[in-house]
Amino acid sequence: MVLATQRAENDFVGAPTGIMDQSASLRGSRGHAVFLDCRDQSVQLVPFEVEPAGLVMLVIDTKVSHSHADGGYASRRASCELGAEVLGVKALRDVRLEDLEEAAGLLDEVTYRRVRHVVTENDRVLQTVELLASAGPGSIGALLDASHLSMRDDFEISCPELDLAVSTARTNGAIGARMTGGGFGGAAIALTPVTSEQQVRAAVARAFADAGHAAPDIFTVTPAAGAMRIS
Repeated sequence: MVLATQRAENDFVGAPTGIMDQSASLRGSRGHAVFLDCRDQSVQLVPFEVEPAGLVMLVIDTKVSHSHADGGYASRRASCELGAEVLGVKALRDVRLEDLEEAAGLLDEVTYRRVRHVVTENDRVLQTVELLASAGPGSIGALLDASHLSMRDDFEISCPELDLAVSTARTNGAIGARMTGGGFGGAAIALTPVTSEQQVRAAVARAFADAGHAAPDIFTVTPAAGAMRIS
């Protein structure tokens, strides 16, 4: 089903997407994050329960529309494919952090930054999985922040509304925040202490109004079971 829905996006819609969203929707489990290996489609369920840690996961929908079928998403994928080709690997997941110094001398500046984002983001994912298993969700805030900066500066897929949502959430109590999804709009997430939730909500709404942006939708989410047959 994951591959069928990917094919619908790739061949019918014309968006060169992967299998992350489909896998999260179909293979999720209550109280867990889905650690997906896109190469072999294997999944590891990682405990992710925010309530016992005194946290909430806020989603800040900026209302900025985006499309994976336009040039921004496709060009980022093309840069990654070019980087992998020049570096002689099947995919950028095969590039190690210590390989980045050599890569800087082989790639043009823009392609290098795209590659650097993917390589460092892959490492952040592995760190996040380890921390969730050993120390819980309250330990991953710095990784969320670093992820957003990398998407903003190296991959360049953020937008002013997402940056405002992230920075405002952080300065008003969130322990970590990042944009999510394919970029160029959409939503940000903010891992927030329950005691700071209302402050973050109010501050983000006020910041958007002051900047002349459309009012965002702000709501909480928790991991749930994946899609299943119900009748």
